[in-house]
Amino acid sequence: MDGTLVPREQAVVSVFDHGLLYGDGCFEGIRAYNGRIFKVGTHVRRLFASADAIRLKSPYSHEQWIDAMRCTLSANGLGNAYLRVVMTRGVGTLGLNPFRCPAPTCFIVADQITLYPPSLYESGMKVITARRPRNLPAALDPSIKSLNYLNNILAKIEAVDAGVLEAIMLNHEGYVAECTGDNIFFVRGGQVVTPPVSAGLLEGVTRGFVMELCRRNGIPCEERLFRIDEIKAADEVFLTGTAAEIIAVSQIDDTVIGGGAIGPVCRTLTDRFRAAVARDAPED
Repeated sequence: MDGTLVPREQAVVSVFDHGLLYGDGCFEGIRAYNGRIFKVGTHVRRLFASADAIRLKSPYSHEQWIDAMRCTLSANGLGNAYLRVVMTRGVGTLGLNPFRCPAPTCFIVADQITLYPPSLYESGMKVITARRPRNLPAALDPSIKSLNYLNNILAKIEAVDAGVLEAIMLNHEGYVAECTGDNIFFVRGGQVVTPPVSAGLLEGVTRGFVMELCRRNGIPCEERLFRIDEIKAADEVFLTGTAAEIIAVSQIDDTVIGGGAIGPVCRTLTDRFRAAVARDAPED
């Protein structure tokens, strides 16, 4: 918390903090594998890009944030963990004006996370198409990883109400953007396809690494716009995210994907991903 290690029960934020009052701030979710912080350089650069986009100035350098993450991992005795790195606007007055907050609040949480049951990684997961569209980039750019996640949460509620754990979100033009907390890919005829950032999505770090794995392993991969009917006709569909890693989709709404089994491309990429992070998780 703001440069000092504190016990869990003392890790508190003021009720006057604009991160709590208005969702004014940004964050990153980061994995650590065997003591190495996966793609930490990329995550910190994205944290700073989000902060710049909302005119929030970090009191710490890139290197200081990374050192603080290592310190927090060590203090918790964790080698494999999930880090939540948060920078809020800080304590201020009641009212929206962000420039009445003298200093950001910065904190790092190191813990474990299980986003989906392990059984779904063997069987694939069912998802729905959300009725609620993804935020319009001109109104609230999804490429900013802000503390305001209500758009995602309302779509997540749709998924939970439907008895599943994830929902595909379409943009204002009806193109597939991403899921509530994951990026999305499909495979057709051996070709991997994922929406471009212009579709209105967060440019996921795991998404980028999976695209790199495709290039390394000779798997064609492209970014382009597509609609929900095209992805429902795919041979394979899978999701990626820091917490989710890589997980196959077996059904979208009432449409079964690939006979309901995990496809060969998803299995190959999952094997390559797990080998990479277990062997020597890249930190940049």
